Amino acid sequence: MFVFNLRVNRKKLIKLGITGLFLIMFFVFCIVGFRVYMSMCRFRVNDDVNAAIKDDCLQITDSTYTSILKDSHENIDKYVGKKIKYTGFVYRLYDFNENQFVLAREMIISSDNHGVVVGFLCDCDDLNGCKASNFKTGTWVEVEGVIEKGYYHCDLPVVNVTKITGIDGPSGSNNGCVMPPTDSYVRTEI
Repeated sequence: MFVFNLRVNRKKLIKLGITGLFLIMFFVFCIVGFRVYMSMCRFRVNDDVNAAIKDDCLQITDSTYTSILKDSHENIDKYVGKKIKYTGFVYRLYDFNENQFVLAREMIISSDNHGVVVGFLCDCDDLNGCKASNFKTGTWVEVEGVIEKGYYHCDLPVVNVTKITGIDGPSGSNNGCVMPPTDSYVRTEI
């Protein structure tokens, strides 16, 4: 038979307890600090979207394009009646009428630069002798208009175009491509 006696050294036990408590507090501090940092990143994106609203006109940029597009599709009623101004290329599908087109951008969806076309459906009647049909698919334009609730296979925001202007295509490294909306995007009230 084997008998094992255990003798506890109180000083070592207290030091071990204090060290353990210090490590737990350190890890909690790191986790809280990380969460605060990540929440600040979210609001930075939100501030970019709020900065896009100038003179009651939503001016979409490359950095806010997909976040605003996503939010407007998820919350159509919030955007109805808002003025909008943005650029993109004309994109048409086979079942559009001559006054309809998507003012589109290519959204990068993978690390090897594969993309999909995304954008707002636009409805453009005869504006000062300038019809939507005058702009070929792939032509870069700047559009101003008002967002309305429309229907194309489902309810979606439609831009009723009030002004359309042909522009040169984008220059630079991204060629007018946009990135997907970030997970940190926080919806804004307009």
